[in-house]
Amino acid sequence: MTKQLITELKHKSCLEIANLINNQRDIGSINFILENLGQLPKHFEGNFLYDLLKHAHPQVRLNAVKNIGKLNGNLNISKLIELYKTEKDTTVRREIISAIGRQRKPENKSLLFDFLEDEDPKIVCQAIRGLLVFDQDKEVENHLRPLINHPNEMVRTVIYKEYFAKETTAKSTLPHAETYDFLKNIVVNADVRQVLKLVPDESIHLTFTSPPYYNARDYSIYPSYQAYLEFLNEVFRETHRITKEGRFLIVNTSPIIIPRVSRSHSSKRYGIPFDLHPYLVQNGWEFIDDIIWLKPEASVKNRIGGFMQHRKPLGYKPNAVTEYLMVYRKQTEKLLDWNIRSYTYETVEESKVADGYETTNVWKIDPCFDKVHSAIFPVELCKRVIQYYSYKGDLIFDPFGGSGTVGRTAKALDRLFFLTEQEPKYFEYMQLKQKNPTLFKERKTRFLTLEQFKKIAK
Repeated sequence: MTKQLITELKHKSCLEIANLINNQRDIGSINFILENLGQLPKHFEGNFLYDLLKHAHPQVRLNAVKNIGKLNGNLNISKLIELYKTEKDTTVRREIISAIGRQRKPENKSLLFDFLEDEDPKIVCQAIRGLLVFDQDKEVENHLRPLINHPNEMVRTVIYKEYFAKETTAKSTLPHAETYDFLKNIVVNADVRQVLKLVPDESIHLTFTSPPYYNARDYSIYPSYQAYLEFLNEVFRETHRITKEGRFLIVNTSPIIIPRVSRSHSSKRYGIPFDLHPYLVQNGWEFIDDIIWLKPEASVKNRIGGFMQHRKPLGYKPNAVTEYLMVYRKQTEKLLDWNIRSYTYETVEESKVADGYETTNVWKIDPCFDKVHSAIFPVELCKRVIQYYSYKGDLIFDPFGGSGTVGRTAKALDRLFFLTEQEPKYFEYMQLKQKNPTLFKERKTRFLTLEQFKKIAK
């Protein structure tokens, strides 16, 4: 039995296909026939397909419904509804709604309205899809608009895009691929929260940063963990405002241990990436991916030593060889293609990622060590993020600039950068690196105080 045979038989007679199916004794062969029927001839009689709606196997029922939906309007809706009322398989139920919706018949609207009451959000979404073909239909709009308050987030997202996103206007006054000159290749020595107040909406294309770890260094002391999270929330809320529509934020974090006060107390481990995530989502960042940065075991602090000696359960503490790169995108109703079309053909071609790119979400990269800064980005880590999530000429932002690796890597990849760094010693360290003729070349980098930045921002 081949696809060619099935094609020949369906054009001869529907009885030929029906007999072929009836002669099969295994589920796989029946599904093979149904899945390869393709487009059905105009006058194809599909009565045998309705008989298959009673088949014991859900995949057969599903394929039968799919082919019934291709019967060029000769659809027995009552039999589909009869199956819908007893069907337990959600995929089959959804396909029934799809088959009815594809008929595009106004008389089916009332049925689709009823499906909006289903408890399965996938059924509701399928019914919405069937109703949206009736463009400018007030009755349909009156049934769909209230679903903006539906308990399911996917339903709300669809309704928002169709009816409410159209009522908003874009904030940006710049073409999507461009940014302001006063932000290009700038490093500001100041609290990032003060700097962000001076940055216009939708100015940057990508943010890649590693926030200071909670109370892990002298420059990152906070009165409480909650205060630390609220600080980051404030920074990333403003970062969301200045990010162009549909562009990315990548945050490098990992859980951290605060040492115990004494032997009679326990150390405390804080899950920074997991605790920060709800704040980001609430501020309009859509979670896209989690990338694991895997480091060699020899490069991390040894926590397993005690357990290796006593081997007692409950005392197991593995060496932490991973960090997270949490990938978020500024929520938008526009698809990625819209962003890509904002660039010239030449820019898109020149920005394409070369062979050898990482295909998994586990990146094996050795960490870097520096005498001045204790937690610097490896260049390879920056290189991947910038290449995968930006185009040449884009503005890359790092609110916690540190030693400036993001800026130097961005420049090497023909991007622009905008960094803020509060610690004077790191700000001075970046200026020292500027003296190296191989760093920050071409467009001159400007190192500014907050007051100097205020002047150029005006």
